[in-house]
Amino acid sequence: MAITPELHIYYQDFANNQGRLRMGNDIADITAKTFASYDPPPPLPYWLTKALRSLLSGPLIDIYVGMSRQHWCLHQDLLSYHTPFFQKKNSDNEKQEHGAIDLLEEDPQAFELLIKWLYQGRLDNVSDMPLDKKWDYADSCQKLHVLCDKIDIPQLKDLAIDQYRKGCNEAGLVPGPEEIKPIYDATSPNSPLRKLVSQIAARQIMDPESEGDAASYRLCFESSADFAIDVVAAIRQGSGPKLFDDPTEEGNRCCYHEHGAGQMCKGLETFRVRDRAPEPRHYRRFIGVLH
Repeated sequence: MAITPELHIYYQDFANNQGRLRMGNDIADITAKTFASYDPPPPLPYWLTKALRSLLSGPLIDIYVGMSRQHWCLHQDLLSYHTPFFQKKNSDNEKQEHGAIDLLEEDPQAFELLIKWLYQGRLDNVSDMPLDKKWDYADSCQKLHVLCDKIDIPQLKDLAIDQYRKGCNEAGLVPGPEEIKPIYDATSPNSPLRKLVSQIAARQIMDPESEGDAASYRLCFESSADFAIDVVAAIRQGSGPKLFDDPTEEGNRCCYHEHGAGQMCKGLETFRVRDRAPEPRHYRRFIGVLH
């Protein structure tokens, strides 16, 4: 029986200035930068589907990302296929001379993850990374979620937030106020990412072993009323039916006095102890005096 020689397929990674590299039989084996090159991309392998070949055979568009203006040269049809954001951008560029897209406010690392998903259809699994890489990758996935919220790719948003949660858990780290504030600045009130980070902050505040307390989130409280509301709601949801002690009932009255600790209190007054359970206090709004 004749032995059929193994078929080797190669590609050129122009973006990394590498030579011919062996290609597997799966698009996921190709790095995103293979197609996102400054020079014309290499010929497409024969095993790509007809639909994907058509998306990777159209015109290229220059994109500049971040304050460093990181340059990408990407397939215009592929971008437009996945999101109306790039459809509009490409349409606007046809009316301009330079024909490039500037995304100078976006994070370059998050954008690179976007390109990886566009060309490979997947994200790397943070569980496969060494411990010292998990947090950085998780943080990039958080920024990818914000980016996808802006350009409207809900499927990738879900993948990104899953990797973010897993990365935080496996790294043993959580976002601080410096990471949370930009999230609230860039997202809408119903954002799942807001819900996640506000619950993280609430847990840190309530955890007696945590180094963070409410004061450590002052930056977020001062800049966003939504953050304050979300954290209080998360604390109320997480604490269950347990109710704080009534501060108007008999107890340590001196904690509301201005005398120093250990000093004799001159305003002691005996409270009558109630035999029945305290009645709930209702919030009452002052409306005004009718004449």
